[in-house]
Amino acid sequence: MRIKLFEEFKEFAVKGNMIDIAIGVIIGSAFNKVVDVLVKEIFLPPLSFLTDGINWENKKFVLREAVIENGVVKPEEIAIGYGKLLEVSIDFIIIGFTVFIIVKFMNKLKNKGDDPKNPKVKTPKDIELLDKINTQLEKQNEYLLSKNKNTSD
Repeated sequence: MRIKLFEEFKEFAVKGNMIDIAIGVIIGSAFNKVVDVLVKEIFLPPLSFLTDGINWENKKFVLREAVIENGVVKPEEIAIGYGKLLEVSIDFIIIGFTVFIIVKFMNKLKNKGDDPKNPKVKTPKDIELLDKINTQLEKQNEYLLSKNKNTSD
């Protein structure tokens, strides 16, 4: 049982699944840093400028103010921080849009590569083979249709 599990894990790792996951995690964390800087340094400052310098990250609805007696905070402040939600929402929109553009671009490249009639892109062997099979099937169908028409006349 253990040997089979180890063999399955080895096959999983060698096939590239584990490597693909690791690459995705590394790129994702780097991408997160880029988006974080993009939101905090590019998008929030103009938004803050348009709203008279409001710092959105610290915006909150205070439900109960903190009371300080003799330098000690008795009941702590209770607040709903909506500024972080706004910041994270902008992050989400940027990430979602960026992923959409990347996937759209990759699909466009993939579709070009899958088109066997496109002379600019080298078509993968499996696609070429499928195209040849498809062409042969179309010829066979035409032949059978013409043969059936001749026998029925």
